[in-house]
Amino acid sequence: MTTVDKKTTKCIDKRRILLYNTEDRLYYYSGAVMNTRIAIVEDDHNAAELLSGYLDRYAAESNRKFDVDVFYNAGTFLTERGSFDIVLMDIELPDGNGLDVSRKLRERDENVLIIFVTNMASLAIKGYEVRAFDFVVKPVSYNSFVLKFSGALDALRKKHGKDIWISNKDGKTKLNTTEIKYVEIMSHILIYHTVRGEYRETGTLAELQELLADEPFALCNRCYFVNLAYVTAVKQQYAVVGDESLQISRAKRAMFMSALNDHIAMGVD
Repeated sequence: MTTVDKKTTKCIDKRRILLYNTEDRLYYYSGAVMNTRIAIVEDDHNAAELLSGYLDRYAAESNRKFDVDVFYNAGTFLTERGSFDIVLMDIELPDGNGLDVSRKLRERDENVLIIFVTNMASLAIKGYEVRAFDFVVKPVSYNSFVLKFSGALDALRKKHGKDIWISNKDGKTKLNTTEIKYVEIMSHILIYHTVRGEYRETGTLAELQELLADEPFALCNRCYFVNLAYVTAVKQQYAVVGDESLQISRAKRAMFMSALNDHIAMGVD
């Protein structure tokens, strides 16, 4: 068991909500399964409880799992040794400005997604100085929370990908979608071209598209399903993927270019 001063930790999944709390000290079990890690930095206990409740509700409704830490001051948060995927940051804290806290956070974590929670939208605009993902204005409604929070989760998913299993005669291999450069479709054989080499399994294009439906992939022709994160250039009728040039068919060009432009606009690489 690990002890933490002036902090609340919750493990939320679809089956249970665990909260360990005593008057002087708060506890959490370091052996808990790690899921998406979220920090709430908010000195107002009622506001913190509201956000925590929203996370409970969202976890239940979306069948997701979160590990949630609640910090009531900047000092305790900045001494936390762990890292977080998403931070819900109050801008006005008793022992520090949320913007200054975020600048210090950025010095040690370039990837964390920060969502500012504030009474004044004008202050939240300054959040772009620390590359804040978004902001939400108090009093926070559940609908506005879901809009911003689900957007952050979507950005996380696109950045970190998801794990899939490739089955073949030798057994199973786990791949993360961020490792896949493109998939070649040859009749009922799928060839995964990855940063680790090639992997083959039997399957169809329809099955492949369903498997990677939420990932940044697009067809450049009927034989190549391309990870847009690996496209470095488009030269005439070819998409450059690493040291390979994959032909873009006339039939797929408009849809492929639209998907690529959307991916570039999101800036998640």
